[in-house]
Amino acid sequence: MRIVLQRVSSASVTIDGAVTGEIGAGFCLLVGYAPDDTVEVVTWLADKVAGLRLFSDAEGKMNLGLADVGGALLVISQFTLYGDTSKGRRPSFIGAARPEVAIPLHDRFMAELRSRGLMVATGRFGADMKVALVNDGPVTLILERSAA
Repeated sequence: MRIVLQRVSSASVTIDGAVTGEIGAGFCLLVGYAPDDTVEVVTWLADKVAGLRLFSDAEGKMNLGLADVGGALLVISQFTLYGDTSKGRRPSFIGAARPEVAIPLHDRFMAELRSRGLMVATGRFGADMKVALVNDGPVTLILERSAA
């Protein structure tokens, strides 16, 4: 499982001209799943995201987490995070989980985040989505965990 996390002051996702999810301050997560990802991987990364302290305290240090600042999450499925561009000009996506594996994992990931008391907005798995965000900082991290 691979996540590109951006700390944002706002973010939204639009599908077919309609906003389907939006947040104020928080994290925008682009999330990709590998064929061998497991519920344990999903749970571990949900814990990691929920516990990250990426917001500044009164002294300007990154000591505050989402819960401390009333932040939210915009979670977007992104199979292209497993794109392989090592050969040719067109990426191969064989490293990404097929929908029958990825959709249940994605649903579980969002449920895990919500179970930690976090507000989660989302797009729609497999849809053509337009994601808009204001990266705050900028702060961008890549989180990754595999079952192996």
